[in-house]
Amino acid sequence: MVRKMRPAEVDAAADIWLETNIEAHSFVPERYWRDHFEEVKGLLAQAELYVFEGKAGVQGFIGLDAGYIAGLFVKSGARAGGIGKKLLDHIKSGRSRLTLRVYQKNAGAVRFYQREGFTVQEEPVDESTGEPEYFMLWER
Repeated sequence: MVRKMRPAEVDAAADIWLETNIEAHSFVPERYWRDHFEEVKGLLAQAELYVFEGKAGVQGFIGLDAGYIAGLFVKSGARAGGIGKKLLDHIKSGRSRLTLRVYQKNAGAVRFYQREGFTVQEEPVDESTGEPEYFMLWER
């Protein structure tokens, strides 16, 4: 079930954020993610977040900043089961335009977003990691 995140679930979301970033972005030093953990945890508490809750609790979440998807994260072991699509579909249902950035080396995520109708608009470089990204757009 997709719903708004509750304040008490910030720790679970932050843990998923850390685990997923370390696993999906092996090309970025793990220390980078750990060094930003507390900062991100604070931002998550203030963000517009929607979680997917399963029998085992929060399994993933998506964060928004207006029409920008700040992140989509699914817990290890729960991926490839449709959770990311359900989170994205929930967000798409109330909007006509969404944007996001994704690391070019995160091929699985790039394929997912392309399959969901996002197209590459630009190819910027993430200033904090030096890694090339895609800036992607989805429009209804």
